[in-house]
Amino acid sequence: MKLKTLAWTTAATVATAAAGGVATDPQSSWYLGLRKPEWQPPAIAFPVVWTALYADLAVTSAVALDRAAELDRADDSPGPVRKDHRREVRAYQGALTANLVLNASWSWLFWRSRRPWLAAAEAALLAASSADLVRRTYRLNRTAGVSLAPYAAWCGFATALSTAIARLNRAKR
Repeated sequence: MKLKTLAWTTAATVATAAAGGVATDPQSSWYLGLRKPEWQPPAIAFPVVWTALYADLAVTSAVALDRAAELDRADDSPGPVRKDHRREVRAYQGALTANLVLNASWSWLFWRSRRPWLAAAEAALLAASSADLVRRTYRLNRTAGVSLAPYAAWCGFATALSTAIARLNRAKR
């Protein structure tokens, strides 16, 4: 894995975490007044899990991007095949960027806008985007793809949790 690629993916995930963190306020009276499902993890689980998942995302994405670039360099055939690898790198970068924007946006929709239903819908988009990122990563490097799977699983769990909170607090704004 190249240090330059890892630096880019790390910076992108740190920026995402910071953007989401700025909006997050688990001690707000609004949040403390919400009903939550019994199966919600304890508060400490969220920063621990997200830190590990962001680190995983940065590393696995760097591995995938480097693999795509390696395929591009190794392919000395002219024309369409080489363009496919470059297109794959750009597509992966776009998918990663979209995923990170969705990731940070959830906090703003839930915590700042106080729109649990909108946040739940957005979380579903994030879960789908995360599953797509796992698929893309797996195609480039199977080990990295498998390693990224917990990120997609947690985003799916976050969707279920967001939906449950929205459902339990239908009338609350």
